[in-house]
Amino acid sequence: MATSKYPSRAEIESIFKNMETGNFDQVFKRVSPNVDWTVMGHYTTLSSFQSATFARLAAVMKEPGIKLKVRNVIGGGDEPWAVVELIADAVCKNDLKFENTYAWVMRFDEEGMVVQVRAYLDSTLVKQAIEENECPSRRAPV
Repeated sequence: MATSKYPSRAEIESIFKNMETGNFDQVFKRVSPNVDWTVMGHYTTLSSFQSATFARLAAVMKEPGIKLKVRNVIGGGDEPWAVVELIADAVCKNDLKFENTYAWVMRFDEEGMVVQVRAYLDSTLVKQAIEENECPSRRAPV
């Protein structure tokens, strides 16, 4: 890590670039297991967040799944807070295009671990993807 207490903008971008190739584990290695994560609910551990969000969405996507591209990083360095803007590009099992934009407002601790996140996204698109692909149809077969 650089001379500042918190990861630099370049370091944060490097961490999140792993999402472009689906290498989410490399990102989550930098997230505290006891992270305070708020997104469409409130999660107090990394594992509860992952199972309620990433795992659930991954199950309704066609291969290669969700890839998140880094659009912008704001902050880092001398400040504990940073924002990563991400763009999702995926296709659901029912061919729904899942093009979502995320803004993760994150607080790092002095060890460079993410300890707090507030995520902003198109929750209506997430709801549609889940409802149309996860839930069995109640309609009579045609």
